[in-house]
Amino acid sequence: MASYRPYLATSLLCVAFACSSPSTTEEQTTVPEPEVVNQPVPLTTNPTAQVQPQVLHEAAGKHIRNARQEIGLLASADAAHSVHHLVRPAPYYHTPDRENYQEIESNGVMWVSRDPVSTFSVDVDSAAYANMRRQLNLGQRPDPDSIRIEELINYFTYDYPKARNSDTPFSVYTEMGPSPWHAERKLVHIGINGWQADDEGNLPPANLVFLIDVSGSMQAPNKLPLLKSSMKMLVKQLRPEDTVAIAVYAGAAGEVLAPTSGRDKAKINQAIDNLAAGGSTNGGAGIKLAYNLARKSLQGESINRVILATDGDFNVGTTDIDNLEEMVERERKSGVALTVLGFGTGNYNDHLMQKIAQIGNGNAAYIDTLNEARKVLVDELSATLNIIAKDMKVQVEFNPNVVETYRLIGYETRHLNREDFNNDKVDAGDVGAGHTVTALYEITLKGEQGVADPLRYGERNKAHGDFSDELAFVKLRYKQPDAQTSQLITHVLEVDDLRDQVEQTSQNYRFSAAVAWLGQHLQDSEHLQHDDVDDIIQLAQSARGQDPFGYRHEFINLVRTAAALES
Repeated sequence: MASYRPYLATSLLCVAFACSSPSTTEEQTTVPEPEVVNQPVPLTTNPTAQVQPQVLHEAAGKHIRNARQEIGLLASADAAHSVHHLVRPAPYYHTPDRENYQEIESNGVMWVSRDPVSTFSVDVDSAAYANMRRQLNLGQRPDPDSIRIEELINYFTYDYPKARNSDTPFSVYTEMGPSPWHAERKLVHIGINGWQADDEGNLPPANLVFLIDVSGSMQAPNKLPLLKSSMKMLVKQLRPEDTVAIAVYAGAAGEVLAPTSGRDKAKINQAIDNLAAGGSTNGGAGIKLAYNLARKSLQGESINRVILATDGDFNVGTTDIDNLEEMVERERKSGVALTVLGFGTGNYNDHLMQKIAQIGNGNAAYIDTLNEARKVLVDELSATLNIIAKDMKVQVEFNPNVVETYRLIGYETRHLNREDFNNDKVDAGDVGAGHTVTALYEITLKGEQGVADPLRYGERNKAHGDFSDELAFVKLRYKQPDAQTSQLITHVLEVDDLRDQVEQTSQNYRFSAAVAWLGQHLQDSEHLQHDDVDDIIQLAQSARGQDPFGYRHEFINLVRTAAALES
C-alpha cells in the first residue's frame, strides 16, 4: 500500500484542481468545510468564467485543503495506525532565519615594544556559550560572530583562591605555561574570584520587575512556554522581603502585576500562567514601563533590577540600537540594573541584547533549556542579581625585555583605551557575588620564534630598569556598588612561574585553554597552528576535575558534536 501512496497523493491534488474548475455556482458553494482552516492557495482564475472569481477562489481553496488533509493522513498512517489516533499539534508562529550578531574581528597580535599595555572591561555574561550549544544541538555549525570566547570561558567556574572579605572583594590568580595549539607560544592565565558570603541569607532584599515579551514571535515552544517555566523557577527562590512586578509588551506595553511580596507566590505564578503571545514588538515602550515600575519600589539597600526576557525582535516603536542604548543609559542612573534573558531560534537578536545589557549595568544569558534556566536563576542567583563591584577594568602591562608579542583571546567587544583605566567616568562591566572572571593572553617570549622579524632599531623601555624577573604587571580597578571612586589591586607575574609543560599546569589552566581552543576553532582562527579536535577533547578531559553539575562533561560532548558535524 505504501508504494502507491505518492500516486494517490498526486491523484488527490489533481482531483482538487479539477474540482476547482468552473461548473456551476451551486456546486462550488456546497463544498463541505474542512476541520482545519489554512490560508487558501492563490489561483489564477479565468476572467471569462461565468461565475464570480472570489467564489471560484474559495471553492478551489476548500478542495485543496481537503486534499492536503487526505495526503497528511495517508503519510502518517503507519505511525498512527488509524486516522482516529492522529493528533494534530497546535500551530505556532514561525520566523525565517534572521538572527542578528555583531560582527567580531578577532584580536590581532600586538608588539610589546610599541603597545605594551592592554586594557579591557570584564565580561561575566554566559549567553554566547548557551547559544553555541543550541546551534550545535540543532546540527548547525555556529555562526562565527556568535562565538564570544570570553563568554565561553566564563560560563564555567574555576577553583581560584577565595577573596578575604567584602572590603577587598576580589582575589587575583595567575598562571603561565605553553600554548596547546601553538608550539612557539605561551599562555598567560589571569583569574579573578569575587567575594561571596558563606551565608546565602545575606542576599539583600530584591526589588525585581519581570519585563516579558509577549509578541507574536514568542509563540514557539522554546520561547514563551520555556520563559514562563523559567520565571517560575526564580519565583520559587523569592523571600517575603522580596517584591516582584510584571510588565509585558507586544504592540503596546502594560502592567500585568503590581509590585507583590515574594510570599504571595501563587499570585505571581498565576500572572505568569495567564501570559499569551500575539502582536508586534514594541520593546522600547516595555523598557520604559519596567523601569517606572522598578522605581516605585526602589530601595537604596535592595537589589533593584529589571529582568528582560525576549528574543530581541523589536520591530515597532523604538527599534534603533543607538536609541535603545541611550534610553537604557538614562534609566540606569536611577540605580536600577538590567538583566537580559534571551530565548528562541530564527529571529534571535543577540547584538541588541548584548548592547543593552552592557549599557544597563547588567548581564546577559541565553536560555535554551530548563537546565540553563536553573543554572542562571537558581544555582547562580546570587551572582546573577547581587552586584559586589561595578565598572571593573583590567590592565596588563607586558615587560618588553621579556615578552615580544601578545594577543588577548576574546573580549573583542570590551576593549578600552589605555587612559580609560583611570577614568572613573568610563563605564565597564559589573561582577556578581561569587563570579569568577578569566582572561587568557597568548604571548611570544623574546628570543623565541615570533610572528614577524623584530625591528633592527627598536627601542627598549629601560626608564625604570629592565625588571628581567618580571613578565607582566596586572592591575585591576573596580568600584564598590555604592561608590563613585574606584579602587586598585595590583599583581606581578614572575618569569620563574612559567611552566615548561602543559601537563605541569592546573586544571583551571588546561580547561580554560580547551574552551578557548574550541572557540577559536569555531571562528576558523588564523592563529591556530595545531587544530585537531581530538586534542581539544583530550585536553578538556584531563582537566574535568570536580564536575557536580556535569557542565564540563557536557562541553566535551559538544566538542564531539562539532567534530561530527564537520566530518
